[in-house]
Amino acid sequence: MSTEENRERVRTLIAPIDDARVDALMQGAVDLHVHSGPSIMERQVDHYQAVEQAAAAGMKGILFKDHHYSVSPFIPIMERLLGDVGIAMFGGLVLNNSAGGFNPYIVDSILKHGAKMIWMPTAHSANHIRTNFRKTRLAAKVALKKPTLLTVLDDKGDIIDPVKTILDSIAEFDAILSSGHLNVWEIWKLFEEAKSRGVKRLIVNHPMYGLHFTHDDIREIAQTYNALIEQSACLYIDSRFNVFTPENLVADIRAAGVEHSSIGSDLGQVDNPTPVEGMRQAIKLCLALRFSDAEVRMMVRDNPSRLVGIEVA
Repeated sequence: MSTEENRERVRTLIAPIDDARVDALMQGAVDLHVHSGPSIMERQVDHYQAVEQAAAAGMKGILFKDHHYSVSPFIPIMERLLGDVGIAMFGGLVLNNSAGGFNPYIVDSILKHGAKMIWMPTAHSANHIRTNFRKTRLAAKVALKKPTLLTVLDDKGDIIDPVKTILDSIAEFDAILSSGHLNVWEIWKLFEEAKSRGVKRLIVNHPMYGLHFTHDDIREIAQTYNALIEQSACLYIDSRFNVFTPENLVADIRAAGVEHSSIGSDLGQVDNPTPVEGMRQAIKLCLALRFSDAEVRMMVRDNPSRLVGIEVA
């Protein structure tokens, strides 16, 4: 089935779902994967617009992700200007070369700026570059220096010392560790080291896209490390990034179990739904696929809220 055929199928599936039902499930939702701007990558909404749209939809929180810089230092300014809209705003740092790579000093600094999540490398991870050697979906609108391929493992398959120091910092600040775009083998080793060093909050982003997970990996990592398994809405809904069928979404969520699953939009790019619209489509698709309202609420509100420390009423 082509991407366009799949998108048409999604449109057909979600069309009968009552908007009022979706409105109710958007109340208190938290999106941990928002790609807003400014950015050196094309974005259709800026950070302010993302917050305003989330507030209008009744959401409770969003976490900003940029592959090349941290939004964290700007959160206090945004809270001063937008604090009355009731949205909890979070930032973090992706450990690509452009943000310092595996530099413990930069991680320490950004955590002291209030960063909530530290992502392992994405566009500059060795796994991402090797997987996307023909093309990349993370192209910048300006040319960047050719990256060094980043991996958390040494030649013997052990976690390198700078990453160990970074994990200690994440544990110290009780921040969230994201697997980024590492290979599943790296993630197993990383999470094992992280838990041994006291990291309590772990998340895997889009495990079936580019990370080479199996459903057994999803199930075992979720259970072994109490990790949250986040599915990216953009990969399943009516989006130009759609690569998976609705049946894939059911299987991918059920592999982890709803209690270990969340849905993030992974949106903000041009020519795509907005993050809020992406979350709405994902909710509709889950309902069309016979997930219950309670299960959907757990994935879009309860589980992500717990990870970032938002109290659920």
